[in-house]
Amino acid sequence: MGVVLSVSAVSKRFGAQPLFENMTLAIHDGQRIGLTGPNGAGKSTLVKILAGLEPPDSGARSVRKQAVIAYVEQDSFFPEGISVREVLEHALREAPLTPEEKNLRIEMEASRAGLNDFDMPAASLSGGWRKRLSIVAGLVREPAVILLDEPTNHLDIDGIIWLQGALKSAECAALFISHDRYFLEQVATHMGEINKTYPDGMYFVEGNYTRFLERRADFLLAQQRYQESLASRVRREIEWLRRGAKARTTKAKARIDEANRLIDELAEVSGRNAERATAGLAMNASQRQTKRLISAQKITKRYSRLLFENLDVTLTAGMRLGLVGGNGCGKSTLLRILAGEIPPDSGLVERAEHLKIVVLDQNRRLTDETVTLRRALCEAGDTVIFQGRPIHVVAWAKRFLFQEEQLVQPVAQLSGGERARVLLANLMLQPADVLFLDEPTNDLDIPTLEVLEENLLEFTGAMVLVTHDRYLLDRIANTVLALNGDGTAGLFAEYSQWEQDRAKPSTKKDTAKPTAAPVAPPKKKTKLSYLDQREYDTIEDRIHAAEAELEAAHFTEIEAKQAIVDALYQRWAELEGKLRN
Repeated sequence: MGVVLSVSAVSKRFGAQPLFENMTLAIHDGQRIGLTGPNGAGKSTLVKILAGLEPPDSGARSVRKQAVIAYVEQDSFFPEGISVREVLEHALREAPLTPEEKNLRIEMEASRAGLNDFDMPAASLSGGWRKRLSIVAGLVREPAVILLDEPTNHLDIDGIIWLQGALKSAECAALFISHDRYFLEQVATHMGEINKTYPDGMYFVEGNYTRFLERRADFLLAQQRYQESLASRVRREIEWLRRGAKARTTKAKARIDEANRLIDELAEVSGRNAERATAGLAMNASQRQTKRLISAQKITKRYSRLLFENLDVTLTAGMRLGLVGGNGCGKSTLLRILAGEIPPDSGLVERAEHLKIVVLDQNRRLTDETVTLRRALCEAGDTVIFQGRPIHVVAWAKRFLFQEEQLVQPVAQLSGGERARVLLANLMLQPADVLFLDEPTNDLDIPTLEVLEENLLEFTGAMVLVTHDRYLLDRIANTVLALNGDGTAGLFAEYSQWEQDRAKPSTKKDTAKPTAAPVAPPKKKTKLSYLDQREYDTIEDRIHAAEAELEAAHFTEIEAKQAIVDALYQRWAELEGKLRN
């Protein structure tokens, strides 16, 4: 496989702070590279350098001659008055195609993504459908490489599954920044992590996310053992130096030089190992003894269409309710009704007396981004009060992986993930009986996600969780409420049970469609498309192969392998449903 796009020995810094130095990465034909790393490590910056949108401070970028490089940024916005078709036509403005060829390519790619209303204003689409349109605008160019920055952000679960299939069936190479572990497991053929833990600043592995975790664990263990061995050698050399060895001979001088080199190397290795810190999150539960906290009875809500009708929801201490369903089905609306932010059209919502509710909204913004990090974490003085005791702002900042020198930095200069950690830090200070979390994982890196999961599991109050992170839902939610988008809803014991229910063949129409305005439902298909038929013809064999891998899987791989099998069964059911319609 040839190299399509690469960067060699690139470095980038903002002010005095280096993001990365001498970074080298090559993307070969057919590779699908998942890129992870802690917030602020420079992932988005590296991708922009690869895309040619930002110059490195040093180093070189190389692109194969005439190779088309597509870039899909993290947030998707379109000018007012531009239709879906015009967005896609603009993406093909430089393609050497006839108008008929351009139109055919646009309709094929858009149809696969469920974008059937070409006249709809792009700016009026919901966040998830704008993201789909941005990705289609990249794929429609048939690039040699597509670069995607957090492509699963704003997509619902159906959208993520569509994206998985789109990238796996595309003939181009792909590099994507993602903290969605199921997505990385399903799509990545290679994994890279940017982190100062590694000698070269990046650790690169051939294989999916599970393979990456195994190889990384081996590497970090070996690095820790090397540090211990190095420390032992340094201790011996220091003892020798203390005996008063004089640099009179070449041999003695060489040993002194070697001792100094070992001391420097130990400092470097110890520093790299110390870089691998995780955020110290802890939910501040109020320890309330009341069992029933919120009770919603026969509530109904509609906007341009019916979201849910005669819905009953009861939240008790220890309940972790996951809300699932497509974009626009009413998840955030239900959360806001339960929190008391908006009323239902009908029905009754009762809350326990003096109930303490803490809400993390998906459109969260820091109120003033001109203030310093110190003031964003601690509004006044130098201490915060957490669980009844004072903590100095420097120590509080370090819990959320901020260095002391960052405290004078304006919030506006922080990365998206770092801002998310500031908001989480503020959230932790509020005692809560009920947590309402609307897309809490947006912009969080995987280490922070793992710590967040552990603390959510330890939270003793009630919780309502809206997220498209399938791993988080599977691990956290002990009850799942599915909103179907047509006014109906279903209750399930866990996320995987809902997935299995969705995978069952059904004669119901597919409700996945743009949700910003009423849209005519897609036309029923009397037969599968060419690509769907080709996928349908081979899917049984792929299921058998995946089930065989599941049976042979090591304990640590079972969860990932099961996810693959479940996804294949779900896709099979979708194709069967198309044949029945």
